[in-house]
Amino acid sequence: MQVRRCGRDAALVELSGLDEVLGLHAALRAEEPSWLVELVPAATTLLVRFDSKLTTMDRAVECVAALEHSTVDTRGMDEVVVPVRYDGADLADVASHAGMTEAEVIERHSGARYTVAFCGFAPGFGYLTGLDRELWLPRRETPRTKVPAGSVALADQYAGVYPRSSPGGWHILGSTDLAVWDVDRDPPALLVPGAPVRFEVLR
Repeated sequence: MQVRRCGRDAALVELSGLDEVLGLHAALRAEEPSWLVELVPAATTLLVRFDSKLTTMDRAVECVAALEHSTVDTRGMDEVVVPVRYDGADLADVASHAGMTEAEVIERHSGARYTVAFCGFAPGFGYLTGLDRELWLPRRETPRTKVPAGSVALADQYAGVYPRSSPGGWHILGSTDLAVWDVDRDPPALLVPGAPVRFEVLR
């Protein structure tokens, strides 16, 4: 673990990988220190914002370093169920690359249990871990200039749902009508770090 100062009231914790990030994120959520303002996880880092009126950088770092963070704890967070029509433009290609039938891809994708690791790319876009290892594929060689909102897709080791229409290079398996980002909702993002997620097949 390495820690770098980010301004007056934040520390960037550099970790060895995503599992450690998720574990530390869960541990800090469970501990809920009074000085904690915000946690922003990424693939190998966790930004910890603190209230400088309640603690110092050194004390915050000491607290973070002392926490046990070997496992991810999603207790207390509601599972997000995403209904999916598996009619995506890349379903057949994903099946071909994985050496499966389309039905097997759907079964593997919908049968897994996911956790929102972190958010990025666009507001409300959650990077979901838990994707079946056989479905790990690199991004498309040629990204699309426009991917419809609600597209359910995968790339590398992650699954995701496009919160709005945007360019993108992920493989599209299907679509959902579930609004994962809504500025009129509190909070706007449905897929927040640490949340458990399940995809459900629409018949």
